[in-house]
Amino acid sequence: MELVISAGSVLTAPGAERIPGGAVHVRDGVVAAVGTRDEVDAAVEASVPRADYPDATILPGLIDAHVHLAFDAGTEVAATVRESDDACLMLGMTGRARALLDTGVTTVRDLGDRGGLAARLRDAIASGGVPGPRILAAGAPITITGGHCWFLGGEVDGSEESIRDMVRRNVAAGADLVKVMATGGGLTPGGPAAWESQFDGAALRIVTEEARRAGLRTAAHAHGAEGIAAAVAAGVDTIEHCTWMTEGGFEVREDVVAEIVANGVFVCPGASPGWRALPAVFGEERAAQMFGRVRWMADQGVRLIAGTDAGVPRAVFDDFPGSLEFFEHLGLPPARVLTMATTDAAAALGLAGETGTVAPGYRADLLVADGDPEADLAALRALRLVLAGGRPHVPAGAAVPARPGH
Repeated sequence: MELVISAGSVLTAPGAERIPGGAVHVRDGVVAAVGTRDEVDAAVEASVPRADYPDATILPGLIDAHVHLAFDAGTEVAATVRESDDACLMLGMTGRARALLDTGVTTVRDLGDRGGLAARLRDAIASGGVPGPRILAAGAPITITGGHCWFLGGEVDGSEESIRDMVRRNVAAGADLVKVMATGGGLTPGGPAAWESQFDGAALRIVTEEARRAGLRTAAHAHGAEGIAAAVAAGVDTIEHCTWMTEGGFEVREDVVAEIVANGVFVCPGASPGWRALPAVFGEERAAQMFGRVRWMADQGVRLIAGTDAGVPRAVFDDFPGSLEFFEHLGLPPARVLTMATTDAAAALGLAGETGTVAPGYRADLLVADGDPEADLAALRALRLVLAGGRPHVPAGAAVPARPGH
């Protein structure tokens, strides 16, 4: 498909060049050219369809770096997954993928599903069979017997052989990355507490070694301070949650944070759109501590990336801007928040040079938003058009259609 989209301005990347009266030429799923409307119009045949959004901004598509498409965001996620067959799960996952696309998400990293369903949906979206964002699928997360999210099928007995075998099984099933549950979590009834380590440093190093052998990155679910330290030492690429829990409270390890920064490890806090309810859940003081630690890490130079943990209880799929507003609440400027959801997220996922920027040769993952998201993130709630891999998608409830280009 070929298309020229023009708008009041083109934001090539957060904090980067802005082209007033800009246009983007899309061809075969890739950005073919970016420039002023006059420049692009002059270079593209008149027969190519054009759409003009004079009061809008064209910007890179957004990346949600932490979702679980197999989860329904209900209060009994584990039970629902266990009681549902694959056909039922896939039906729900397809709808959730479309909901993410409606909110401007053009790439997602699915960090745990059952039976390779996310990879199957990934392939269906890539072939054009169903609408949705590009999916990077981790497959079954590696966990201990009876550990966090054991019901997804990634249990190992802790031996080197069992760990390597599980990584290889995920790779053979088409995984795009490896996910390991370095600590427990709150989702699994009867499982280890969120602060408890599930693997020691040696076991985590086996995971990262085997993943690298397959050319894949590793994401570590880690709430506990000891688990975070072990995951960083093992060479993971991203830390999920990174809440620094201990049995009696919290302990931020400044030496480990320095190592995170020095080693270029990305941190995805997993701030769901429901973050405003956390003070009522944990208490005002504890929630303030949790929020403050995220801002402190940002101030230390930790590269934070956006991710919603969509699918876990109360983490919905249809409000990605609500998740981004968490970081604005912490005092980060909109341009930096957008960077977390575009260029930095692309780098964390190994997609730098492919997406997260509007530039020739990049995948045509684009948004058309009323207003200017760099000035006000609320503009992301007024999307006119989404392109994922060059395929146009008009979000549910989108405003007035584009006028024909000239």
